[in-house]
Amino acid sequence: MSDGVVTRHAIVLSPALSVRGERYQVVEGKTPEIPVAQARQWLQSVDTSTPVGLRDRALLAILIYTASRAGAVVKLRRGDFYNAGEQWMLHFTEKRGKSREIPVRHDLEQMLFAYLDGAGLRDAPKDTPLFRSAVGRTGQFGSTRLPVNDVCRMMKRRLRAAGLPACLSPDSFRVTTITDLLEQGVPLEDVQRLAGHADPRTTRLYDRRQKKVTRNIVERISI
Repeated sequence: MSDGVVTRHAIVLSPALSVRGERYQVVEGKTPEIPVAQARQWLQSVDTSTPVGLRDRALLAILIYTASRAGAVVKLRRGDFYNAGEQWMLHFTEKRGKSREIPVRHDLEQMLFAYLDGAGLRDAPKDTPLFRSAVGRTGQFGSTRLPVNDVCRMMKRRLRAAGLPACLSPDSFRVTTITDLLEQGVPLEDVQRLAGHADPRTTRLYDRRQKKVTRNIVERISI
């Protein structure tokens, strides 16, 4: 009501301007976490007898071992997986045009090459998509990039097959990886750099260590 009075020039300033609302601070994000043991078991359970299975395992492994967003993973081109001399690297294009390079650990390197060889893409042109859509049920890949919605559907399908909760999402891997590194004592700024966050407060939203402490406490209630 006071805003209308100000608009009609009855008063100069609204008295409500000096009233501070209650501060609301988000201390933890809502994305569900997949436990480390389940993530490892799930990755190992992917059927890799087909090129599509090799593709899915490599894609899921990138989500786990780079803490990257699914949208950045599907944008990868063949040339974004390259040898920097002593280390294989992945070059990601993130939101708002940001880019970053992440070293590839040895087991992820093996999974990526298994996929490239199985799909016949090791010598593909550098500007072609790294992860491609399958052509119907042929098990063969076309030339188009795998859409991020298909990644989510693939993940849900493989979650059901493994008997894991369907509420998990590609971002659940970011939660798991960030929490796991912080639990191991990796400095927050290093984890922030891996996750590609501009603000460390964003990285803390992915930290589920407090939830684990709370869970341990409630299990001790003797009622």
